[in-house]
Amino acid sequence: MLRSSLSGLTPLLLLGCHAVPASEQPKAAAESSPPVNYGASQPNKVKPFKTTAIATFDSPWALAFLPDRRMLVTEKPGRLWLATGTGQKTEVRGVPKVHFEGQGGLLFVAASPRFAQDRQIYLTYSEPGEGGDGLALARATLDLTSAQPMLRDLKVIWRQLPRGAGGQFGGYIAFSPDGRYLFLASGERQRFTPAQDPNQALGKILRLTLDGAPAPGNPGAGKVGTASVGVIDPPENSGAAAKAPVRTVTLTEPNLTPAEIWSTGHRNPYGLAFDANGRLWETEMGPQGGDELNLIEPGRNYGWPIVSYGKNYDDTPIASPAGNRTYQEPALYWTPVIAPAGLTFYNGAMFPQWRGSAFIGGLASTALIRVAFDRGVPREADRWDMGARIRAVTTGPDGALWILEDGTDGRLLRLTSGRAG
Repeated sequence: MLRSSLSGLTPLLLLGCHAVPASEQPKAAAESSPPVNYGASQPNKVKPFKTTAIATFDSPWALAFLPDRRMLVTEKPGRLWLATGTGQKTEVRGVPKVHFEGQGGLLFVAASPRFAQDRQIYLTYSEPGEGGDGLALARATLDLTSAQPMLRDLKVIWRQLPRGAGGQFGGYIAFSPDGRYLFLASGERQRFTPAQDPNQALGKILRLTLDGAPAPGNPGAGKVGTASVGVIDPPENSGAAAKAPVRTVTLTEPNLTPAEIWSTGHRNPYGLAFDANGRLWETEMGPQGGDELNLIEPGRNYGWPIVSYGKNYDDTPIASPAGNRTYQEPALYWTPVIAPAGLTFYNGAMFPQWRGSAFIGGLASTALIRVAFDRGVPREADRWDMGARIRAVTTGPDGALWILEDGTDGRLLRLTSGRAG
């Protein structure tokens, strides 16, 4: 059984340039009491917002607002759109080639923290290549000076190597509150054991510079991984992963993964966001049960695939994290699953009663979920049935909530104050 070399480190909160001792950090809910299971929560009967359909997209995945209030919207088949709040759409040229299959394709989009000055955006996607595909992080300049928007000088600044088979790419991005660092969620590609391997980026949250290099102050800063890495194809369950055939791949460049890692032991991270207090939170899909909301702290091991509140898809059990001090428990979890996708913290003016709340999209649950925080401890406060799989949710500069439906005719919706009719 592989085990991360990061477990057991004293965590420091190194989100920007300041280090906060562990004794001064907010404690995760799991440290003081067992996490609550909200899987049986039922939708509210009344929606306290109006829903307006703005535009329709083909398998949309993420959206990001620009300073002028226009949006960038990704479609998994490999298209990027510039959209207005009234629904006008213009395709952006210069998007990199993606491998669109299953869970792969064009994934996340984010505007640079200094977009007003540098006009740069970041994209994540499944990049095809030798041996299969892998998660890639690219940066490009968004040229809006002509009628046809264009990505210029696109460069891949980080890529998951070696490539291989499997879905669950992750791909979510969050910038540190000071705008100096980029956090990247990297899924475990349905391969299980690499999530505990410190030599592979799979199943990790990484902390990088804006240029894609390992960030200074990471728990493993300065470490270099092994030159050869074992790769397996997705096995059917966690037990089978330990016995799966392994092929050894020798990397052509130094393995910087240990120096990039911020946290370990993640399955399929589909949400990553900072709250107003500068704490980093993640939503993560479990297998059969065990979807998680996690407070992400440096050097912590979140246990996948060794422990989970879910079980394998063939009904074989996975050890419970309850009482296991080796691994960080989730702040809360869902069994049955909601299939979380997207995470945003609300601090707008349109819904003042929800300031400080987190909003999570639900795929399997076809829901929008609000999580409130009572003295820092999260609880599911509201759930609204949206009648469609929700792929993404974000807070707009107008104070509205903006969500993307999943699917080939997924709608961009704007949620505003006022009860639905």
